[in-house]
Amino acid sequence: MTENEGGLEKVAEVLNWRDSKLFSPSERLALEYAERITYTDQHVDDAFFAELRKHFTEAQVVELTAAIAMENFRSKFNPTLGVEAQGFCMVPQRNKG
Repeated sequence: MTENEGGLEKVAEVLNWRDSKLFSPSERLALEYAERITYTDQHVDDAFFAELRKHFTEAQVVELTAAIAMENFRSKFNPTLGVEAQGFCMVPQRNKG
């Protein structure tokens, strides 16, 4: 399997990141961080931030935070102005069941 194929498998599994064996502990932590930042009913407490610092440097945490914030910005900005997807990213579909 090429690195790119592994990446596409991860994209397909991203909605199941908690149960998927494809994600490393650091990747799982980053995905949880993204959820905690994105969902208003969740927050990043000191204990979680300390766990982040075990896996990522300060600069990496800042970069990760910026990337997550930018995607959250786009998710609000683009639909409001009618900016449609350009087909650059395969977006997994949620199971409807």
